[in-house]
Amino acid sequence: MGSEAPPAVTVHVTGFKKFHGVSDNPTETIANNLKEYMKKKGFPKGLILGSCSILETAGQGAVVPLYQTLRSSVSTTKESESSNQQRIIWIHFGVNSGATRFAIEKQAVNEATFRCPDEMGWKPQKVAIVPADGAITVKRETTLPVEEMTKSLAKMGYEVVTSDDAGRFVCNYVYYHSLRFAEQNGVKSLFVHVPLFSTIDEETQMQFTASLLEVLAAY
Repeated sequence: MGSEAPPAVTVHVTGFKKFHGVSDNPTETIANNLKEYMKKKGFPKGLILGSCSILETAGQGAVVPLYQTLRSSVSTTKESESSNQQRIIWIHFGVNSGATRFAIEKQAVNEATFRCPDEMGWKPQKVAIVPADGAITVKRETTLPVEEMTKSLAKMGYEVVTSDDAGRFVCNYVYYHSLRFAEQNGVKSLFVHVPLFSTIDEETQMQFTASLLEVLAAY
């Protein structure tokens, strides 16, 4: 018998809608345009692009649709083929309006301290995202090799760093929930902060996202 093909990697993507101070969120554009962009560019071998969803920039407001999309990807996989023949990776994109380069986030912290109200008017201060997990100092890390991924993307010419601080706003809030879900369901989760399009233009950001998919397919 010949050797079996390596399991496919299915990547699901989320971006965010507008929020305080950012009327045009680049991550909404990335998530909305990614499938069409990848069709033209060509998908990396062994990679399937699944859902591309847009979340409200709100902590509690984003969690219900987030879990709906996370669960649907797991149940779809179980229906289509055994989980050991397919790997799932979630990539959540968020914007850092003050950033000048891309940041691959290594971890999330169990703390919600919003600098301004989110899009549903919530402004928690030193609140545990998941009280059952314990203190607000509890951290969850991605199981993806972020340091190696960052090096690979830097070699491709992108301005990119590894970060161990995703803030305490909605990005961190969503990432924490996603990492928790990933651990419980045997999938992987990653958060990537991108700059505004006025700092790094849309085409470069789409190229970066395509390159990130290429790097993920290799893992």
